[in-house]
Amino acid sequence: MNFETFIGIMIPLAGTALGSAMVFFMKKELGRPVQRALTGFASGVMVAASIWSLLIPAMNQSAGMGKFAFVPAAAGFAAGILFLLLLDRIIPHLHMYAEKAEGPKSRAKKTTMMVLAVTLHNIPEGMAVGVVYAGLLSGSAEITAGGALALSLGIAIQNFPEGAIISMPLHAEGKSRGKSFAGGFLSGVVEPAGALLTILLAGIFVPVLPYLLAFAAGAMMYVVVEELIPEMSSGEHSHIGVLMFAAGFVLMMALDVALG
Repeated sequence: MNFETFIGIMIPLAGTALGSAMVFFMKKELGRPVQRALTGFASGVMVAASIWSLLIPAMNQSAGMGKFAFVPAAAGFAAGILFLLLLDRIIPHLHMYAEKAEGPKSRAKKTTMMVLAVTLHNIPEGMAVGVVYAGLLSGSAEITAGGALALSLGIAIQNFPEGAIISMPLHAEGKSRGKSFAGGFLSGVVEPAGALLTILLAGIFVPVLPYLLAFAAGAMMYVVVEELIPEMSSGEHSHIGVLMFAAGFVLMMALDVALG
């Protein structure tokens, strides 16, 4: 693994760290409209990344299959959805604004369960970065250094508000600023860890790269539909979530096309 790849897989964690650090500069918890806006923005980034950085390259790599070039993308996407559904069932976690935790019964604190929820949906993001960089290192013609960097930057951008959404409520519930920052930061550690593991196993994964790209896309889309969109739409009706979704989608699309 070269230095460029190391930086690429660490960029998303830097986004989480910077967002979590907002707890040192802001005195109050983020307002509901701001949280809606940030969640909508993150959703838009993830959807665009799933399409331009993962699904389209997966189908391009399968072009030799002719009319059936969609098969690896479709199979991988479905597997990614099912994988996140399984994790949702076996890991106790609590979504923001939810009253009841999901997964097995647990005596863990509410704040711990919220961090677990974010950690859970960071898993596919780490996998996505790892799969793309594994493809880049293998010499795949469909994955460029610019495209891989665009994905890392896009995920880092959407991780920034995510880090703040975790650290600020933790501080509001009585935790120190340092512990609140640590909670937000640690929720993002799974991303470079997952990316690094994927790259180390690249020799095994490269032959099925189209399936894995689509797998990561399916897992990310599960998070968007099952968690982020409901959060940005809950409560009193507002268009802010949809508008920020569009902004995030356009930004990620532009990054991928411009850098790819």
